[in-house]
Amino acid sequence: MAIINVLLVDNSAVMRKAISAALSGDRSINVLAAVADPIFAMQRMRIQWPDVIVLDLEMPRMDGITFLKKIMAERPTPVVICSTLTTKGAETTLQSLEAGAVSIIAKPRTDIKEFLPDLSADIVLAVKEAAAANLKNLLRTARASVHISPKRNADAILPPARGPLSKTTDTVVAIGTSCGGTQALEFIFSTLPRACPGIVVVQHMPEKFTAAFAERLNNISQIEVREARNGDRILPGRALIAPGGQHMLLQSNGAQYQVELRDGPLVNRHRPSVDVLFRSVAKSAGKNAIGIIMTGMGDDGAAGLHEMHQVGSYTIAQDEETCVVFGMPKEAIKLGGVDKVTSLQGIIAEIINLKQAA
Repeated sequence: MAIINVLLVDNSAVMRKAISAALSGDRSINVLAAVADPIFAMQRMRIQWPDVIVLDLEMPRMDGITFLKKIMAERPTPVVICSTLTTKGAETTLQSLEAGAVSIIAKPRTDIKEFLPDLSADIVLAVKEAAAANLKNLLRTARASVHISPKRNADAILPPARGPLSKTTDTVVAIGTSCGGTQALEFIFSTLPRACPGIVVVQHMPEKFTAAFAERLNNISQIEVREARNGDRILPGRALIAPGGQHMLLQSNGAQYQVELRDGPLVNRHRPSVDVLFRSVAKSAGKNAIGIIMTGMGDDGAAGLHEMHQVGSYTIAQDEETCVVFGMPKEAIKLGGVDKVTSLQGIIAEIINLKQAA
């Protein structure tokens, strides 16, 4: 078993203690050091360079963004951002993703003990995900035991689709992604023309961050991109991003489609879950949809994409060559629910061709 050496950089002594305890509870992770700011971190890194860095953004002497950019310029290393759940924090955290961070972990501003079990599970999974990341692809597209919650499938939210649906003129594009997905989505959305089908997206991301991420995508896109609200219509030229902390489902209303937001348990340890979105698309749209599973660790979305495939949806997986983590697409391919494996450029072409064929 390969050991992942982690350096923790956080201004809060309480958070350093809590995160160190969470990481040390996993036998595959070794905490090299937990330091208060980037200056101390650079001193420690001269002794031994870590495999993964867990980084706060608001620190004295040098802020996290400056430190992150310095690392990526000198010796690119997987970095997990641990940031507070605030609107201001969300905007800064998205800057860190642009600079090359692998993923985000949301840390509570208060009541650390109450949130510790969830934080522990999230931080361990994020570090393992980061250690497996292909940084070349990330930077290219971007520029004691820990308690793990039970792994539920989409049955916890809605039953499976019962059969194929008839073909209609409206088409829905459903996208699911995780680690590396923010950069991949930016690459796709910045290229799509205004005349493209309606799009629904689940990107694994904590609440508070998805609204800022949707706004960022909207600013670089010809199409309208925003965080989904309950009852939002699926329209050509519009993309809806599932809010962090809520599942997003597709619903049919006559000849129209709209989204429903639901609370509920974690599915595949995520909320929103790609499997939940994909299953709802299979039930409500069937042949009128395409499903796209992209970069990410784990298997969320693999079963849902297979269900879409079974009811006649066209299904696509991102190829290993352009993935940051070839986990979710690989699992979907193994289940036999993928019609085509292609690059990010190929995914853009498929979405554009779908509109032209409509």
